[in-house]
Parts: sequence; C-alpha cells; structure tokens
Amino acid sequence: MPSPRENTLLNPKYTKNSQPCLPLTKHGPSSLPMVWGLKLCFHLANQIFYQTRRGNLCASVMVPSPSGKKLLVIRNPENDSPSQFEIWGPLQLEKEIRVPQSVHGSVYVDGWFEGISWSPDESLIAYVAEESGFHKPTFNNTGYKTDAGPTHKDYNSWKGQGDWEEDWGEAYSGKKHPALFVININSGEVCAVDIGSSLSVGQVVWGPPTKGSHQYLVFVGWPLSSRKFGMKYCTNRPCALYAIKAPLFGLKIKENATNNVSLVNLSQATSSAFLPRFTPDGKFLVFLSAKSAVDSGAHNATNSLHKIEWNSEGEPHPAKIIDVVPVVMCHEDDCFPGIYCFDMISKPWLSDGFTMIFSSIWGSTEVILSVNMLSGKVSRITPSDSNHSWSLLTLDGNNILALCSSPIDVPQIKYGSLTKDESKDATWHWRDVSSPISECQEKVKSLLSSLQFDILKIPIKNVSNNLTKGACKPFDAIFVSSKLKHDHTCDPLTVILHGGPQDVSLTSFSKSSAFLASIGFSLLIVNYRGSLGFGEEALQSLPGKVGSQDVNDVLVAIDHVIDMRLANPLKISVVGLSHGGFLASHLIGQAPDKFVAACVRNPVCNLALMVETSDIPDWCFVEAFGNEGLSLYTESPSSELLSFFHQKSPISHVSKVKTPTLFLLSAKDIRVPVTNGLQFARALKEKGVPLKVIVFPQDIHPINRPQSDFESFVNIGVWFKKYCRD
Repeated sequence: MPSPRENTLLNPKYTKNSQPCLPLTKHGPSSLPMVWGLKLCFHLANQIFYQTRRGNLCASVMVPSPSGKKLLVIRNPENDSPSQFEIWGPLQLEKEIRVPQSVHGSVYVDGWFEGISWSPDESLIAYVAEESGFHKPTFNNTGYKTDAGPTHKDYNSWKGQGDWEEDWGEAYSGKKHPALFVININSGEVCAVDIGSSLSVGQVVWGPPTKGSHQYLVFVGWPLSSRKFGMKYCTNRPCALYAIKAPLFGLKIKENATNNVSLVNLSQATSSAFLPRFTPDGKFLVFLSAKSAVDSGAHNATNSLHKIEWNSEGEPHPAKIIDVVPVVMCHEDDCFPGIYCFDMISKPWLSDGFTMIFSSIWGSTEVILSVNMLSGKVSRITPSDSNHSWSLLTLDGNNILALCSSPIDVPQIKYGSLTKDESKDATWHWRDVSSPISECQEKVKSLLSSLQFDILKIPIKNVSNNLTKGACKPFDAIFVSSKLKHDHTCDPLTVILHGGPQDVSLTSFSKSSAFLASIGFSLLIVNYRGSLGFGEEALQSLPGKVGSQDVNDVLVAIDHVIDMRLANPLKISVVGLSHGGFLASHLIGQAPDKFVAACVRNPVCNLALMVETSDIPDWCFVEAFGNEGLSLYTESPSSELLSFFHQKSPISHVSKVKTPTLFLLSAKDIRVPVTNGLQFARALKEKGVPLKVIVFPQDIHPINRPQSDFESFVNIGVWFKKYCRD
C-alpha cells in the first residue's frame, strides 16, 4: 500500500517547490552570497509565518514571485471563512485579498494537485482550488423547497445533505473538484478558468509568451471515469498535459469567453504526463511520465523524461513527444537505475539553459541528478562515494542548496558549486553550510555518534528460471547498529519494512528509526524486490507474488545478518506500516518462531475485506494477480476472487501466530480502513496472543500527526523492550 516517506526536517514550502524569495547574486567559487541570501530567506519566511498568524489560520503555503521581490502567502479557510491571499514585499504586507467560498473552496497545497504559478509580469497568479459546491436542498413543513437560494431566511427550514459524491480518497477527504483559477493581484479579481467538467486539474504553470495578446496556461488533467480512485501516493492514474488561454481581466464575461479556446491535449501519445516545466528559452515543454505504472497497474514505477516543442507562433497543438531519458529496465551494478522523482522545483535549470536538476532515488539512497536535455546524458552530481541521501532544496545559476542526511546524521544543508573545465567534464564541489534552523541537542548528537550504518547487498536464494535479469540481482538492506562492543554481543534486532510495496526506505534521517536505534536496537531496514530505485524489472517482479516473494526476501535478509553474527536470532522484532504491516503480519504467521515481538501500523491483514472498503481497490487486484489484475478488476468481486484474496492475506495464517503484537491504527484511514487491523487483532485475542491496540481518532493512513507519531514510537519502544529483554 502506498505509504509516504517521513518528513525529516522543517522544510519551508517556498524553497522546496519553488525558488528563493530573495534574488540571489551570481558569484565565483570562493564566495557564498547565495547561502547567506537563503539564510535570510529562511528568517523572513519564519517571521511571516509566526508574526502574521490570524487566530488559528496559519500560512498554508508561501510562493515567491519569479523576481524574488514579492512573496505570496495563502491561508486556507476553516469552516465557511474565505481563503486569504497575501502579497508581501520586503518585510511588509502590501496587499490582502479574501476570496469567499462562493467563488471557491480551499486552495490545493498538497504537492500533487497543487499548482500555484506567478505570471511572468507578476500581476497574475494561477492556482488550483476546490470548485465551489452546489447549494444543498432545503426542506420545511411543506416538503422539499426547490427555489430556496443561499440567502433563504426561513428559520423553520433546514438544509439537506444533497447527493453523495466521491472525493479523491486518502488525504483528500471532501476534495472532489480541483479546478483552475487566476487572480489579479492588482484588482483582487478572481476568474475561474472554464475547462469543462470532464477533468480534475493540477500542477499549473504559465506558458512562454506567444505572438498575440494571449498567454497560455499548461496544467495536468486527470480524466473523470466511472469512479474516483485514491490519488495520494498513486502515480498510476492516467493523466495528460493540457493548454488553454488564460483569462483576460477587464473584459466583460462574454468577451472573455469568446477569447478562450477549447482545451488542447499536448501529450496525446502517452497515458501519463506530469510535472510540466518549460526550458528557459521557451522552446520545449519538459515533463515526466509514469506510463509504466499506468500500463502495469503498479501504483508507482520507473519514470521516463520527455519533451515536446512549444509553438510560440500561435495556438499550441499536440506535438511529437521526444524521449529524453527512457525507463531503465535493468541496470548494471552502480549504474543509473532510472528516474524515480515525484517532486521538482519550479525552475530546475542550470545557467546553460538546457541542463535540468532534480532529486531521484538511486537504490537505497536519494541523489541529485543532472540531465542534459540535448543529449539525454544523466549524471549523478552528488558524491558517488557517499551512502548518505541528498535532497535538492533550490538552485540559482550553477549554485545548489541541498539537504544531506543519513540514518545516524541529522539533516545538514550543503552548498554545491559547478566548476567547468573545457578539458574535462564539469565538476561539482560541495561544502557545509551553517544551518539556519536550530541545532539538535548535545544528548542527541552523543547518542547518534555511537551508531554506525551500512548498506548490505542481500543475494537472492532459490532463483527461479522464469525471473528476469533485474529480479535476480541482490536487493538492499540498510543496517544500523551501535559501534563494535568490547564483549562482541549483539543488540536486539528490529526489522523495519516500508509500505507500497512500490516505495523504498532511504538512507535519509528518520527520527523514529533513530529513536529505536538510540534505545538499544540494531535496525535492519529491508528494501525487498519490488522497491523503487532498482530498475523496472526488479520492481515488476513483485505484483502477483505479494505474501511470498517479499516475505521470503525479508527472511533471507534476517538470516544474512544472523550468519554475519550481526544479530541474535532469539531477539528479533518487526515493524511495518501499510504494506509493511502486511509483510509483518505475514511474517509472524509464516515464521511464528522467528520473532519475539511485532508492531503493525495500519496493516493490510485481509485483502478480501480491503477490496470492498478501500479507496484503491484496484491495488488489491494488481498486487494479488499481477498485471492480469487490471482486466479482472470489478466492483463486485466473486466468491472465487474473494477466496483468492483471503489466501494471499495474513489472515489466512492467523492460526499459527503467537508473537506478541502491537496494533497502531487510524480511525480516519480510508486507504486501509481500521476494520482491517481490528479483525486481525480480534482473531489474535481470541487465540490468547498477547496484544495491544491503540486507535488514533483524528489520524489518516500515515499516522504522521506530531503527537500521534510521538505516541506511536514511544509505545513501539516500550513494547519491543518488554519482549526483547534478557
């Protein structure tokens, strides 16, 4: 089941998804004005955030203008209050615009549907917001009143609920119609861009100038089919790039309508196109594609990078898609495994105008890549000899700010500068930057300094003849432990399993993992086959084999560290979220004598129950049947299908479980509804297995509200300590 990777640092939105809000000076390799500008930028944004709180209405997102002279702050509404748009200049609020809910609901700031884009002249802002809802029906003592409008004052009447309508699933509760709007920051006027009712929109950007008076907006559109499947963490939803004329403010409504043209689908030749970015010269529109995920049904897969020519002479039109970086099926050892990117800054270009920079997954690490859009050459620009993970924050010219961390190193800001030499390839130099955020406590530093980590290569056992080459390669496990003890004893081992299964555990800092390591546990963090970052063949080897191949990979990894004398076989615990909980539940059933304690967080315990209650029932079909599941999918599965789902599920092994198990469940989870974990817990209770169940009433699938995250891992630590003691 898709599960989000943990946010490891306060990461201001305005630097992660866009450019710095202050102009950055170009400089030589020996000076660091960019760094000091960013430190001031952090300070300014924090001042805006804390000094301009309006009651409980905090800033939802901050987006700087292209010049860096203005900063947009959006505060989303609570209940029926309006959305607030604030335009900030240097250290002061210059304008505030309130948009009532009769115009639109909350602005999308989640990072997927989100699209907030300044026009080149900084007078207009395009964005995505929830379309204004329809009026609810009114009833009184005479029955149903059809003529009651929003100003109806009859106190003997009440508003009904209206027709039920699907939303976009997990994390999008109540969000049904992401629509496109443009606001004029000088007049405060807001205009809805009419694209019809057949698409949900997101990721809007302004197109380069074309001949004539009109500007164009380019956005991602998701077609509305018979039902809305969950969108969060799922790139396997078909989508395309569309272009439409931006509204002209100051015209009458009819005049404005006549200047609009029908939508133009720019990417008709592919089933997936997202994260659109224009090259600085405006000649090409560059985008990522998750066609492999759409075609296979896997909720995430290896991406590809493409470009199309932008018509600057007139109206845009569908163009030939040019492949820049194709899907990597099977890579050689230590070579580029393919693109795994789900976010990108708004201007990802070096000063040459054709080199794109973004973060991607490379095995068990996150790295920063450069892609030459002319040749398609991909280069890893972060140190190749580092097992740390690097995440791009922002860039200016040939200067980069990145975040670097590891399981035992808290995030550190790094500054990268490019040195060009005609006689050899360009070289990147990296140096530390004094962090503008608070340093961690000395006690934390001391605890982390006593730890070490490595990435282990786990060979595949019992290789089948029908496996692809990529599926036969060793998989990764991140091993974290205390430094060598004098008595050569091993700490208790905790096995950590990521969700997805098409996700990955990275070597970035995780406060929860660091907590477990700091209280005396070694960690084995397994990236079983099917994880992101290891090529498409390895990833596609898992659908249809969940509950067997992934379970065997985890058992092989555990035996590997036992054989290396890195773990005590009598003190092993396991924890997993979502599909990681599915794995943990399977493990304590299929290997009941292997584990002394377990924790499952929103686990998939019964596919037969989940397929009829989840926002992504198609996931159950694909993971259980493989690609064939796409054709088998139905809203009313037969008894034969339900029986097969049951056989694939941990619930089929519940009679063998004897491991004390902690359940951490979210009451508002619609990805893996709480009933899935509760059924398994009740079955264990019926057998007399020691267990504890905690339900978080306000949480959704990730259990990532700060207080819930804290409570979760305190309980995990106590539970594992209880059963892993001598």
